[in-house]
Amino acid sequence: MKEVKIQSHASLRKEMKGGATGKMAAPKDAAHMSFDSVETLLRLLTPKNRELLAVIRDRKPQSVAELAKMTGRKPPNVLRTLGKLEAVGFILMKTVKHRKVPTVAVHALRISIDPFSQNDRLELA
Repeated sequence: MKEVKIQSHASLRKEMKGGATGKMAAPKDAAHMSFDSVETLLRLLTPKNRELLAVIRDRKPQSVAELAKMTGRKPPNVLRTLGKLEAVGFILMKTVKHRKVPTVAVHALRISIDPFSQNDRLELA
């Protein structure tokens, strides 16, 4: 499981500013991916995007064009969505013979929501 930080923009800014000015040491998890809220991340998991992830996992397309054809979506839209999914670590884009090939990088999410504070946790498997 890979833990993902959930923290507000204000908290992240304070952390980065403190580290840059030398007023505080960088936290151990400073290099980890972070989101300002669980909701931000979950907005990516629309039914269409889950379908796209399932097609990548199950049918293993060998190009973005092939994935677009498999899903009935336009290649520019698929490429834009893949960019977002890659940015959050859900997929990897590998170059094979001058083609971008999407592969699934995460197989499960575990979300722990603290109903009393903003101390939510997200783990990627």
